[in-house]
Amino acid sequence: MTDTATIEEAAANVDQSRKEAYFTAGQGQLIWTRFKKQRAAMAGAAVLVILILSGMFASFLTPYDPTIEGRNPDYQNGAPNIPKFWDENGFSFRPFIYSYERTRSIETNFRWVTKINRDKRRYVVLFPEGDKYTLLGMTFTTHLFGVDEGKIHLFGTDGTGKDIFSRTFHSINTSLAVGTIGVLIAFVMALIIGGISGYYGGWVDSILQMVTDAVRTVPAIPLFMAIAAFIPDTVSSEGRFFIISLILGFIGWPTLARRVRTHLLTERNQEYVLAAQLCGASSGHIIGRHLLPSFTSYIIVDLIISFPYMVLSETALSFIGLGLKEPVNSLGVMLQNVTKADVLLNYQWNFIPVIFFITLVLAFVFVGDGLRDAADPYSDTKK
Repeated sequence: MTDTATIEEAAANVDQSRKEAYFTAGQGQLIWTRFKKQRAAMAGAAVLVILILSGMFASFLTPYDPTIEGRNPDYQNGAPNIPKFWDENGFSFRPFIYSYERTRSIETNFRWVTKINRDKRRYVVLFPEGDKYTLLGMTFTTHLFGVDEGKIHLFGTDGTGKDIFSRTFHSINTSLAVGTIGVLIAFVMALIIGGISGYYGGWVDSILQMVTDAVRTVPAIPLFMAIAAFIPDTVSSEGRFFIISLILGFIGWPTLARRVRTHLLTERNQEYVLAAQLCGASSGHIIGRHLLPSFTSYIIVDLIISFPYMVLSETALSFIGLGLKEPVNSLGVMLQNVTKADVLLNYQWNFIPVIFFITLVLAFVFVGDGLRDAADPYSDTKK
């Protein structure tokens, strides 16, 4: 009986400790506790972290330079090289690919035809020296993998001989960079405009809401068509990248600004705001230190949810030729190749970047939905 009572007392103490930890936890801890319970959101977060890191370290993870300088002129529109461990010639502890010969002829309508030499193996090697790249401000030449002779193309090559595997991972980094800049610009503008509009109200609110409605009614595609017509061809790839990021940010803030305004219209009459005013606090101090932090979790959720829409916007605009262009590597630029009938019929490996694009967007959506539910203080009572 004594042992049973001791076990029950220990269990009660553990349960009491958990309750105390729950009621004394901060907002961030509570959101993380709820977020961990959602398997889809956790899986999306894991995939998202992997894709982000893959994009950041793409130069090391991929074997070749994704630009025109790194193309393989002897393997244009080449099929993927899948490493093997065995074939009819026996087993190998080292993965290998076959050597090949590329020819064109009138019999194949002058399309590239690959003749594989199954008797000559090329072995995959780790950490070979290759194209130079800059990472964390330093110059390197070591890559994760390669082959002892010639080149390896895990996802095949495009019409110019550029490695699709290398281009895909660099494209993820570019698309995420455009989305990050666009989201940050939209985020800052939404907090400033929504905060001023919601705090002051009256004629200030009316004017700012007219500006917000005007921006919301601007159609994105005609706007980019007009801007694309005025951007000269002499603008560098970095300049075009910066322009696209700015535009996405300047047209992406109205939705979050509306939500910030709505919340501040409700909170500005609370007692803690009146106490701050009586203490002589300035309007900027009250908005930045009291009102906006009162719904930080919702702002973070909106920030995360905005990412996939920015990535989708960049991809769609580049896909129709109004966004980034060659030699920039982005998911939208790569998807331009799949619009050709010849690619659809004969070079289906060009669709591999589409899989990464869909995975990236879905990962953002799952994480955003998970954060939205985790930030809702009533989420536990709805189940």
